[in-house]
Formats: sequence, C-alpha cells, structure tokens
Amino acid sequence: MITIIDYKAGNLTSVQRALTHLGLPSRITPDADEVRRSERIIFPGVGHAGAAMAVLKERGLDGALKEAFARGTPILGICVGCQILLDHSEEADTPCLGLIPGRCRRFAPSDRSLKIPHMGWNPVEVRRPHPLLSGLKPGDAVYFVHSYYTVPDAEEHAFAETEYGIRFASAIGRANLFATQFHLEKSAGAGLGVLERFAHWDGSPC
Repeated sequence: MITIIDYKAGNLTSVQRALTHLGLPSRITPDADEVRRSERIIFPGVGHAGAAMAVLKERGLDGALKEAFARGTPILGICVGCQILLDHSEEADTPCLGLIPGRCRRFAPSDRSLKIPHMGWNPVEVRRPHPLLSGLKPGDAVYFVHSYYTVPDAEEHAFAETEYGIRFASAIGRANLFATQFHLEKSAGAGLGVLERFAHWDGSPC
C-alpha cells in the first residue's frame, strides 16, 4: 500500500488516479502516525513552500517524514514535495525539512522571453543512474509547473537535469528518498513509469 501525504498542497487525487490506473493500491492521509507506519510514501504538492511547511508542522507530518526517512522507508517527492525536502526555500524565506542538503531558488532568467512560472513539457536528461529513472530515454519530455528550482549542495544528489534558461536539477535523491520537480502524474508514459517502478523499489539508490 502506498501512502499519499495530505498536507493541503493539492494534486493528491491526480496522483491517486495515476496509481489506480497502474493498478497500485494507495490511500491519502493527513495522519502522522499512519505516515510513520507506511510501507512507502508519496509526498506530492502544488502550492507555496511556506504554507506547506506550516501545515506539515501543524499536523506533525514533518517529524513523521523524518522518522520514515531514517527507517529506510521508500519516499517519493513531487514538485513542492521535492522542493521542501531541501534545507531552505527562497519562497517566503522558508526553512524546510533538510532531508537533502541544499536550497530552492526562484527563477530569474536573463532571457525575458522565458515566462515564469516554467510551465509545459521539457526534456529531462539523466545525469546519473537511478532505479526510478531506468526507463527514461534520451529526449523524453515531462511536465513542469514551477517558479522555483532545486539546488542540491552535492552533485551526487542530482540525478537528472532540465534546461530552462539555466540547467537545473529536475530529479534529486538521497538514499531511500527520491524526488522530481516535474509532475509524474501529468507526464504520460515517462511519469507513470517512475510511479510504477517506485511501487517495487526497495529504497536503494543503485
């Protein structure tokens, strides 16, 4: 059973519909104790980093996520659920979960033709192998909606890149934790493949 964390950050039902389409059982819960007991966790999100962190703390989900990570539970972050895994976000100057060393920055493109938020389909380039990215082919496009991007401190935590004015880490990870800036549930076959592999992933990064 896959647990989808409910912290008022949107797109929960879209993620669950994608899992149902793949024949994967899931539940949506706001309960920290259920998250602690979970076999595997999806940490999705659409919205504001500051508001997301406030709800996580209010519901005790920040501590539950950290405990699950420390136990080796496979965890998959999506979009805002990717960004706030880092130490800090420039969005409202927000201290985040600190599960992957790094920070989240706002796009500031010198090319004024590039619109913010970055929205639409862009290719993703795998930088280093990971079990969840094993099905992606060069040139595969995925779907983005975001104004901020992740900057992990260590190159070893960046598994894929995308270019939008700058090259940024579009998939990051550490140990049993993996996350994508792009929306897996909206990325057609490429995204569904990641979700399906997550359902069988043992949490090892190799």
